[in-house]
Amino acid sequence: MQNEPPKPELDEETIAFAQRVFQHARAGQAQELGDLLSMGLPPNLRNEKGDSLLMLASYHGHVDTVRALLSHGADPELANDRGQTPLAGAAFKGDMATVQCLLDGGADANGRSEGGKTPLMIAAMFNRSEIVEELLARGADLTARDAGGLTAEALAGAMGAADTAALLAKAARNS
Repeated sequence: MQNEPPKPELDEETIAFAQRVFQHARAGQAQELGDLLSMGLPPNLRNEKGDSLLMLASYHGHVDTVRALLSHGADPELANDRGQTPLAGAAFKGDMATVQCLLDGGADANGRSEGGKTPLMIAAMFNRSEIVEELLARGADLTARDAGGLTAEALAGAMGAADTAALLAKAARNS
């Protein structure tokens, strides 16, 4: 077993640049980020929490930035250190435009986050009816179970999300 070479220390200028890049994603500065991506910035760059640029843009609801990142090859399935995907983040926040953009860009409607939760489960738990309908229309599996054995309908019920629980019950009856 060989010793790994020591990791180089980052200078203050490099750290400041990285902070600006992640702030562009958080703030939805699509043009600035797009320019950097065109110059070779890696689209799947991640911060100390494992959040990719796409995760930050998705979570903060910046659909134009999401679109720019996807067009430069950002991976819509790249999860952060907590196992969360960009689609799950957008579903949690209730941002329909970002959810649709991610699905159009290749995000898996049945992708799993930490605990085996799918985007449908996340949307259902937080009573995001419109997003639940969109995910079902895009092939989300309403019978999928999380690591605890619960479906999206059961999770919605447990969270008091009556609208999505009823919607999922109806979808189950009609399938």
